[in-house]
Amino acid sequence: MTTFYIADTHFGHANVIRFENRPFEDVGQMNARLAESWNARVSDADDVYIVGDFAYRSAGHVGSILEGLAGRKHLVIGNHDAKWMRTVDLGGHFVEVGHALYNVDERNRRVFLCHYPCMTWPGARFESSYHVYGHVHSNRDGRFWPLLRTYEHALNACVEVNGYMPVTLDEMIANNERWRNGEV
Repeated sequence: MTTFYIADTHFGHANVIRFENRPFEDVGQMNARLAESWNARVSDADDVYIVGDFAYRSAGHVGSILEGLAGRKHLVIGNHDAKWMRTVDLGGHFVEVGHALYNVDERNRRVFLCHYPCMTWPGARFESSYHVYGHVHSNRDGRFWPLLRTYEHALNACVEVNGYMPVTLDEMIANNERWRNGEV
């Protein structure tokens, strides 16, 4: 069993392709490639923490998208999730749902998950404690950036930073280092 993290997939959101300069021609291609990348890495025995904004304005299709994705899914609610959440059986698709979740991974590292970047989190003073967030996509222009970039244990799970696929904590650590250095 492996634990994966992903944020801001925005299934069904055509404009996110333009807003975030995603490498997809249209929303159909984006949805298909995100699902293919997910299922190429994740097995049904794996846990996947979705750190918000799973879908956008695609309430009628979210159930079928979820059914097509492997893994035991945990949902951290993002700012674009409320509408589609009312249309699916959350208990039938997710192990747990919350505005913030907490996990201890396979290597006994504490992981606090919230869609929004936090200045501090439970266990933040410990070397083995991480905060996994989404929401900011790959933005390094916001007023938050000078402070956020100094938080080595705060990790961006957005797909733009992590190759449009679910990633392990170790992969996310490496990807975030490249993102902080402007390489992503």
